[in-house]
Amino acid sequence: MSEQKKGKVCVVGLGYVGLPLAVRCVEKGYETYGLERDENKVGLINAGKSPIEEKFLEENLPKFHPTATTDEKIIKKCDIILICVPTPVDSLYVPDLSPVISATEAVVRNLKKGALVVLESTVNPGVSEEVVKPIFEAAGYKVGTDVFIAHCPERINPGDAKWNVTNIPRVVGSFNAKGLATAVAFYESIVDGGIRPMKSIREAEAVKIVENSFRDINIAFVNELAKSFDKLNIDVKDVILGAATKPFAFMAHFPSCGVGGHCIPVDPYYLIERAKKSGFDHKFLKIAREINNSMPAYTVELMHHALNSLSIAMKGTKIGVLGISYKANVDDVRESPTFKILALLDEHGAKYETFDPHILKKSSIKNLESLLKKVDALIIATDHKEFKEIDPKIFKKNKIKVIIDGKNCLDKDAIKKLGIIYKGIGR
Repeated sequence: MSEQKKGKVCVVGLGYVGLPLAVRCVEKGYETYGLERDENKVGLINAGKSPIEEKFLEENLPKFHPTATTDEKIIKKCDIILICVPTPVDSLYVPDLSPVISATEAVVRNLKKGALVVLESTVNPGVSEEVVKPIFEAAGYKVGTDVFIAHCPERINPGDAKWNVTNIPRVVGSFNAKGLATAVAFYESIVDGGIRPMKSIREAEAVKIVENSFRDINIAFVNELAKSFDKLNIDVKDVILGAATKPFAFMAHFPSCGVGGHCIPVDPYYLIERAKKSGFDHKFLKIAREINNSMPAYTVELMHHALNSLSIAMKGTKIGVLGISYKANVDDVRESPTFKILALLDEHGAKYETFDPHILKKSSIKNLESLLKKVDALIIATDHKEFKEIDPKIFKKNKIKVIIDGKNCLDKDAIKKLGIIYKGIGR
């Protein structure tokens, strides 16, 4: 492994995926560079400061920070290039591979012959063969000789205290045996978890899509149960916790006001669209996406009905939205359902204020106390620990009339006892 450690690494894209990876490479002895367009982020990283709220980065970046730059020529120095750019969808849910294409073209312009290029960005099966490889070939490089291409789909769970870039097992695929062996050796040198070689690069691409589609489908199932059980006057959270006592063949998922993050609400569309080109219609995945996409509207509908029960029109009502990030205790806003909720409140003519202790820059009010004094109703859009710890009596003191708990994280019974209308998602 000593020969492997002599290589220089360049991580293209220093976001939630690339930055922890670059830090880990430095920690493991690699001379590591990071290519990033955001000059402000580059400055922070080079000063050893994390631009992302993440425990792993806050603890390790000051000690193991890579050399960040906006100059793509840094790639010429490197033996291993890791592409960690976003793979979003557009407003019509059509996959947008332009960041991957742009990053690949930058690598090709500055490629060191014999380098290993690993795509970590989540893509549908076929992208490495149909999009990435042809860019290298068009520039005259022979894949498997002049350059080795591999795919190792990222596995990052922001805010997870146990699993991070150091210990999450990984899968790797490549175009030939040498490329696969080189990529596996590299990841074995930086990851404490197991590395599974896949038979093909297409299989490796499919792994990540399957992981996230699995979660999306299960979340859609419980979201639909929540809507059904609300009609049946059954608390879906209690039912799921009951089902979870079965020690086999059940995995608990919970409903909420929407699915966010860079993976679950996006990745299924990559498979849906690519399969369509090959003549297959993913009906199940499309239905799951439809259900999960409906949850912000369902949440606002709960607010509408609750206010109506008090003969209060939503138009003009002051509503506080607690939480902007897509998940608890992080500052990640990618695909956050909060933005859809706010847009829908706008459509209804409601007046709203927002507060997120982890994203004060995007909050309209900078502290919880001030928000509670200004609003008549609340939507809990993120289950931050700060919100879960609120004493329900504070809601009563501030004359909050309605609480829609989009994360089912508050004490339902305690709130109801205070005479406040409480509605959770399916409870």
